[in-house]
Amino acid sequence: MAGNDIKQILINQSSTDFSNDLSMAAESSESHLLIIQDDQGRKEFSLEHAVYSIGRDRECNIRLISQFVSRRHATLVRLQHEHNSQSYYYRIVDGDAKGKPSSNGLMINGRKMPHHNLKNEDEIVFGPSVRAIYYLLKNSQRSGQTDASEYDITLINPGMTEDMEDI
Repeated sequence: MAGNDIKQILINQSSTDFSNDLSMAAESSESHLLIIQDDQGRKEFSLEHAVYSIGRDRECNIRLISQFVSRRHATLVRLQHEHNSQSYYYRIVDGDAKGKPSSNGLMINGRKMPHHNLKNEDEIVFGPSVRAIYYLLKNSQRSGQTDASEYDITLINPGMTEDMEDI
């Protein structure tokens, strides 16, 4: 029954249309980053697609290197915020997209959970020595705009520097 519940979460609220992934990322003033630490070290993934499979299997979008991780350990699903059509978040769901849970589950911020709407700096533990940190980065500038402090120039009269040397 739990597998069917997870499958319904994915089916009811996921978008599998990859055609607007880049346009959605370009319009958004946010970036989503997942930093993975596994047996091979640290890897960074910029999240831009609607769905990601995470696990040990070679076919996974985000591959984890560890004998303690399931082949299809988790699924990331991009969901749109109700109040802002240009803003979205990611939900992590234990197991594969068909609803089959992983062997060891997910620990998110120290609690075992079947799914979780990710927030900035959430920590996901997949197994011993295999973890991820999710970052939601707010872009302070929109493309085409520049920061005014970039052009802040203080002009000094050459005569002023000679006065400073006399002190």
